[in-house]
Order: sequence, then structure tokens, then C-alpha cells
Amino acid sequence: MRVILTVTGNPALDVSYRVGDLRPGRTHRVRTVHERAGGKGLNVSRVLHERGVPTLALGPVGGILGDSLRADLAEAGVPHELLPVAAPTRMTIAVVDDGGDATLFTEPGGPLSPVDWERLVALVQRHLAHADVLVCSGSLPPGAPVDGYADLVRRAAGAGVPTVVDTSGAALLAAAAAGADVVKPNLDELREAVGSDDPAALADLGAAAVVVSLGVDGVRAHTPAGSFTARPPSRVAGNPTGAGDAAVAALAHTAGADWPDRLRTAVAWSAAAVAAPLAGTLDDTVLAEVFDRVVVTRT
Repeated sequence: MRVILTVTGNPALDVSYRVGDLRPGRTHRVRTVHERAGGKGLNVSRVLHERGVPTLALGPVGGILGDSLRADLAEAGVPHELLPVAAPTRMTIAVVDDGGDATLFTEPGGPLSPVDWERLVALVQRHLAHADVLVCSGSLPPGAPVDGYADLVRRAAGAGVPTVVDTSGAALLAAAAAGADVVKPNLDELREAVGSDDPAALADLGAAAVVVSLGVDGVRAHTPAGSFTARPPSRVAGNPTGAGDAAVAALAHTAGADWPDRLRTAVAWSAAAVAAPLAGTLDDTVLAEVFDRVVVTRT
């Protein structure tokens, strides 16, 4: 079976706290707590699995939290092969208030040794023969080469596998220069990387297509078929954590389709992820309401 292969360079145990009102310097009573295996690529695989799309999640994990990630993915039925490494897996915390605003706290993760990074590369290389698309998502862990995802992009190209990369900073620039088929920064990440709001700046470096997340305003894209914007019909209330990962899952799932259809799917899946309580899932009711009402325009 061919799969969408996801690589999460820096996985995490995602913890979500729901509070009434977030006030710095005050004690808060947490109403609900949710924990699950996280990191952007794992969220992508979780969305794809939920949609019935074959996927395999790869990434390095270590320590007690690494065991928690394996157990959670196994319980959810998400196919995975997590590489045991010496570096301990990190934790991220999202505090969501009644207004739907999420405040995130993200640990950097333990340093990954060069040997463990090469073991991860070998694991990805082994699975490329059965991949329809390679997705590289999230930050690179301390110790990984800055062109780590770019190297995987080049290896995938050599195997005839298209790539979608969602990262930031120097790793984003390197992936674009390596010729990634799609790079998907958000607007702040685009500005940080190239000092511009223009997606074409990353295409000029070598990326075939650039899709920029605009939050509640949808996406802006520079593609081989032209430039487009895609907007949801209205703002969706909820937890935006994981909305970008749902968009990446949609872009991977629709590889080869017309760009307006790909962008419509990305915006609809992203909106449905906001309405879902946890990253890695979609709200089917919102998805049905939004999908045909996403507005895609050529710019």
C-alpha cells in the first residue's frame, strides 16, 4: 500500500488546558485537560488517518514522554514507526480560554545526536519506495542539520515522490532552495524568512508552490497555475492549534489536483480543525458547511 509519509523532526506530547479567562500572574482553575501525541507531522498523519487516507508517521522519540507518544498513536490506530533516540521528547502546552484564544508554551526538545539524525534519514529513505507524498513538518530538533528537511526533499525527488514542507526560518529557506513541491509557512514565518509578504519570494528560491496561512483569512498561494487567495465564508470559533496541520494534510492528500481545488480543501479542512476540540481532528459538521462556500479567487 502506498502512503502519505510524514516526518516530524521534533515530536511532542501536546497538552491542552481549558480555562475560563487567562490572566497573567493569577492562579487558574483548569476545567479540562487533554493529552495526545503531537508535533506537526503527527497531527498531519492523524488528520489523514481520520479521513481514511493511508499514512505512516515517522519521527524520533525518547524518554518517558516518547513512550506516551507511541501508546497514544497505537490507541488511535495511527500507523507509525517512531525511532528510539537518546534525546528526551518535549512537551507543548496550549491554554485555551472561553473566547477561543490559545496561548502556547513550547519546549525546545532535547538535542538529537548526528548519529540519531542519520538513523532517521535512513528510516525515511527506506519508506520512500512506498510513499505517494512526503510531508516534513515542524521545527528541526536541536542538533539536527539546518538543511535536514532539504536533504529529505532531495531524496524524495530522487525517488519521484512529491514533497510538502511546513517549517520556518533557515530550514524553510533550505527546503525551498532544494525544490520542495509545496512549502507552507504562515504569514509571520514568511516575513521572518524573506522579509516580505509575497509568497513568490520563496518560489524565486526554488519552491514549486508556496501556500501561506493567513489565519482566519484563509490562505494566499503562488503556484505553477498562478496566484490565488482562498477564504472561508466566515470565522470559525474554537482552538486554532492544528489548523495549519490540517491544511498541510489537505495539500498532501490533493497532490496532483487543480490548485483551486487543493486550496479549497486546505481552507475547509483548516476551518474544520479549528472547530474540533483537539489538534489532529476535524469537525465533520463544520467541514460540510464550509467546503462548498470557500471562496477561491485568482490574484
